[in-house]
Amino acid sequence: MDEGRIRHIARYLVEGHAHHGRREGDAFVRLSAPPWLGGRETGARDAAAAVRLLPPVTPGKIVCVGLNYRAHIAESASVVAASGEAVRYPPGVERLDPEGELGVVIGRRARAVTVDAAPVYVAGLTCFNDVSARDYQRRDGQWTRAKGFDTFAPLGPWVAVGLAPGHLQVECRVNGEVRQRGDTADLLFPVPFLVSFISRVMTLEPGDVIATGTPAGVAPVFPGDTIEVEVEGVGVLVNRVEKGDA
Repeated sequence: MDEGRIRHIARYLVEGHAHHGRREGDAFVRLSAPPWLGGRETGARDAAAAVRLLPPVTPGKIVCVGLNYRAHIAESASVVAASGEAVRYPPGVERLDPEGELGVVIGRRARAVTVDAAPVYVAGLTCFNDVSARDYQRRDGQWTRAKGFDTFAPLGPWVAVGLAPGHLQVECRVNGEVRQRGDTADLLFPVPFLVSFISRVMTLEPGDVIATGTPAGVAPVFPGDTIEVEVEGVGVLVNRVEKGDA
């Protein structure tokens, strides 16, 4: 991994305005737009302590890939949230599971692209938590409600640009205890294949996210728990579970 070539691009709120910025030490170098949309450095800098992180992208759609790790197979669409925001535990849900995943952010319009060309359409990588109301998932027979509650798709803390997706550690921790650990080298369908395949079904737009599947080890969480999803080379997505409104 050539860390010198990897850029971490955040989206954040400062003084009431949303900006994109490149992380540099304890500050963000402000951009006119995300780099995959042609953004350039403006010369302004924002102290990291003065900003509130937002979801790094606002996807028009999130495409979730299920059972893409062999171990998870053996074991067994939503409003996004930023790192640091709460995951709300909805009333009536009997089991809530986090799912740590590698998220792939699309950087340019992709329609029927080839596997070889697919990397050109990827803006970068992020951490994704595919929170799932497991009892609703099993009861409903389809997964819109189970994965569609507000706050059920945390992603971030930023987008890693220039990071190759082929061999990265993915880990999910709850209250500091490791629940899931996997390597993207074990994906049944690697990132270029996923981008190509999905783009032949639907056109992918800049900012769309592909959640690539979760490793084995899913287990429930409860209000008061803290979930961390870490992807090697990206960072750590942190969300606390809180009771949802009745």
